[in-house]
Amino acid sequence: MADVTAIQPIRRLLIANRSEIARRIQRTAHEMGIDTVAVYADGDVSAPFVREADIAIALKGNLPAETYLDAAKVLEACKRTGADAVHPGYGFLSENASFARSVTRAGLRWIGPSGDAIAAVGDKLAAKALMEELGVPTLPAVEVKGGSDLAAAARETGFPLLVKAAAGGGGRGMRIVQEGEDIAEAVASARREALAAFGDGTVFLERWLTKPRHVEVQILGDNHGNVVYLFERECSIQRRHQKIIEEAPSPAVDATIRARMGEAALTVARRIGYTSAGTVEFLLDGDDFWFLEVNTRLQVEHPVTEAITGLDMVREQIRIAEGEPLGYAQDDLSITGHAIEARLYAEDPSNDFLPAGGSVLEWQPDDTGSARFDSGIESGSDISVDFDAMIAKVIVAAPTRREAAARLARTLERTRLQGVTNNRDFLVATLREPAFLIGDTTTDFIDRVNPGRRRKLSMSEKHDALMAVTVYGQARRREGAKVLRSVPSGWRNSFMPPEAASFRVGDDETRVEYRSRRDGAFDVSIGDNDYRVTVLSQEADGVDMEVDGRRFYAAISQCADQWLLHGPGGDIELLELPRFPTGSHAAVAGALVAPMPGNVTSVQVANGESVSQGQLLFTLEAMKMEHRITAQRSGIVSRILVEAGDQVDNGALLAVLEED
Repeated sequence: MADVTAIQPIRRLLIANRSEIARRIQRTAHEMGIDTVAVYADGDVSAPFVREADIAIALKGNLPAETYLDAAKVLEACKRTGADAVHPGYGFLSENASFARSVTRAGLRWIGPSGDAIAAVGDKLAAKALMEELGVPTLPAVEVKGGSDLAAAARETGFPLLVKAAAGGGGRGMRIVQEGEDIAEAVASARREALAAFGDGTVFLERWLTKPRHVEVQILGDNHGNVVYLFERECSIQRRHQKIIEEAPSPAVDATIRARMGEAALTVARRIGYTSAGTVEFLLDGDDFWFLEVNTRLQVEHPVTEAITGLDMVREQIRIAEGEPLGYAQDDLSITGHAIEARLYAEDPSNDFLPAGGSVLEWQPDDTGSARFDSGIESGSDISVDFDAMIAKVIVAAPTRREAAARLARTLERTRLQGVTNNRDFLVATLREPAFLIGDTTTDFIDRVNPGRRRKLSMSEKHDALMAVTVYGQARRREGAKVLRSVPSGWRNSFMPPEAASFRVGDDETRVEYRSRRDGAFDVSIGDNDYRVTVLSQEADGVDMEVDGRRFYAAISQCADQWLLHGPGGDIELLELPRFPTGSHAAVAGALVAPMPGNVTSVQVANGESVSQGQLLFTLEAMKMEHRITAQRSGIVSRILVEAGDQVDNGALLAVLEED
């Protein structure tokens, strides 16, 4: 039994993070009777994680470097609030050995491995060296230092190769290089991104495998020498080296491989005296695997492990930090069922998954099933370009993998998420792909299988949405009329042409004509299709209607000319078109516009310069990642309208490119 006198209960926990992970940690801490302290950037002042904390401290700034990455401000917040422990979540300072040591030197409990353990394996190069010493297979890698001969380093690694940040994770500071001429720019770009995200611009070159699986092993260790692994997760569905669908267990891992990978993970954990939660990541190809990295923190995808083991990972972290032993051995752990997590991001899959910040106008998680939603937002929340673009994680557990995939897809469809461009349709398409359902999930899945980027509406879905918005809108206008309110909507004392409205649904523009009938119904025409529409009931947030004997309900809200509808098939957004055309940057010949909101980090061209197709013109930073804006054709730059340091909106005019 544990020595009760050696256990030091945590009373007030400061969470050095934001958004969904801050809320998730708060949830467990409050269930354990622990007060929580939130710290926040200026733009997060009204975020749910701030309101739900017992105490919240402003970090006075907007960017990561001046807020969540500022260790001195976080420690000062601990002092001001009387916090006796710090949980770093993931990202930001979570794998910063210096910060972990500063926390413990201040007499506070650090919810994570020791600073020494982080230093030993948190740096990816150091971890690879340790794994080689322990006999675990690794991929060839070379550190890039100031003055390094990049060509020689690349020859040593071999092509294709990956430029990779030594610190942090989440896909940041990573660039694939297929041939030598691209390596210098890839190294420079990866360094900038890593420095902005983690405060450390160290990068290295690593041999790139094109079609492996990404499999990681969850470990837990206490302060009494006990360490276990909580089986594996597969995280092979990725874009920009960031995971978007994770599952546990892996469909490609049998009992033999699981034991081998688990023992490899425990070998390094025992060697460095690892405590708290951590993840040892591998690349798997058939029965062979290679060490990738150690994440010395809680992972984004930890909920799927919780679902198959029944353990609360944050609770285990807190118990360990308080001095309690694990209380269970490896043989006590088992896998129950299958769990899949999908990450909802504010991004545009149809535009190479570029980030898309903005306001979440409607957020209503599906409550008809037993899905778990870990989110940092609510209706009205803003998705800032200064931070990660993740909106929420949706997790489903079921007895079988196929059932988990089907239930998760349906949950995503029935969840209302509108106002900001997002990847929900892409996630649903992926979960229903035959290749996914049979477990053919290597890291090239998205390029190889190419799931649908956006849901294609059937004519019936599109027409239902148009009719619902049309009859709902006319009733709202009738309710707001200031004269003749007793006159039935659409009444005329002579035969007049039908009323009409035009909408854009996706890329299509459609005209809807409608005329009220004496019985209160409507005759509606859309193209060559005629319908009889009866409104059964109408509320402030939707309409219950019957179309030619078929009944359905549509939830509806309006934001200026934008109509947001959630019907039987899911979310549909319609734009009501003005009577007269409006100007746009698209009308400017040769206009080069921003494909997303972000900060202009560099301008690579000058006025009057001749450029060739594919040449780098600008770099933008958004959602903690760097994006390249290149010339779509050859020409001469006649005007540049931005400079480095400017903040631009999606669609902002950057430059004008004239033909040679």
